[in-house]
Amino acid sequence: MGPVELFEAAAWRAVGLAENVGDEQLAGPTPCAQWDVRALLDHLRGGPAYLLAATGHDLDADASYRTVVAQCLAALRQPGALERRCMSPLGFEWSVGEAAAGTFMDQLVHSWDLAVATGQNRTLDPALVEACVAMFLPDMPERGRARGLVGPAVTVAADASAQDRLLAGMGRTP
Repeated sequence: MGPVELFEAAAWRAVGLAENVGDEQLAGPTPCAQWDVRALLDHLRGGPAYLLAATGHDLDADASYRTVVAQCLAALRQPGALERRCMSPLGFEWSVGEAAAGTFMDQLVHSWDLAVATGQNRTLDPALVEACVAMFLPDMPERGRARGLVGPAVTVAADASAQDRLLAGMGRTP
């Protein structure tokens, strides 16, 4: 799968989880110590909004997470969109295709955070996890840690699942 397909699969799962969050859960804690569920949902919506802006499209500030993902996917599929350049959250320039891959990782990992915080199924798609591990471990988390965006690595057993290795690398206790 390419970056758009990976992002699409991770984002739609995250949207589904988000749509199952009750109002009474919004102030609850998440595995991201600095965020409650509301802030995590805002961050999840912010990923596709970032990609939408990177492709040169405007965002309707009142659009739902589902709508932003749909608009983002349409924008990413336009000819030449993935070759455009934008700034990464880590402060370097990269292509929109690379940004889509990075946003895929963000949506995937934070969907686990949301599932944990709201008592939903926390099992990630194994194919997406394997793709994410191959693309981002071990280098990306270290760069993110250097910028304060990723928590300290968590030690897991040598025979830990790919999901547990990914989560531990991203500072989560699986």
